Amino acid sequence: MKNILFAITFLFIAISCNENKKSEELKNETTTVEEVVETSKEMAYQSFGEKINDQNVMTAAEMKEKFEAMKVGDTSEVKFRSKVNSVCQKKGCWMRLDIGNEDEAFVKFKDYGFFMPKDIAADEVIVAGKAYVEKTSVEDLKHFAKDAGKSEEEVAAITEPELTYAFLSHGVLLPETAEKQ
Repeated sequence: MKNILFAITFLFIAISCNENKKSEELKNETTTVEEVVETSKEMAYQSFGEKINDQNVMTAAEMKEKFEAMKVGDTSEVKFRSKVNSVCQKKGCWMRLDIGNEDEAFVKFKDYGFFMPKDIAADEVIVAGKAYVEKTSVEDLKHFAKDAGKSEEEVAAITEPELTYAFLSHGVLLPETAEKQ
């Protein structure tokens, strides 16, 4: 009788552990797979990272005003729409978004959990996450310039740290019509 109870208990534990592993694998899979999400009646999007929607989205100009009111160390959870100026050409691990008057928001992705297509410059995206202002070191500025494909002369010309309008995104929507093959 003890052997039967022991065997049933062991079987139950084995099945439970296997289900948790499958659930975790499925969860990990969903964070890296891009999918088409319809969030408004007129527009379908490719979704990257966590699922977000296209409701209550700030404009790039509104985002710029918010950044200008911030100082180093301030943060704000927001969602905004903007045109992509550039994307990391090595992996798609960052983007620069136009916020007006030649200013940009430098967007990285939470935990490097997802990357963007490298050919979406000039497309419009919606990003959700944490906006903040940071002082970017010369070393980091040179690294990002190299990732963007800048010339050695342009990289060497970077000699001063600068204040950066930064954004840590947990989710991005790319209009399906902007999808590149």
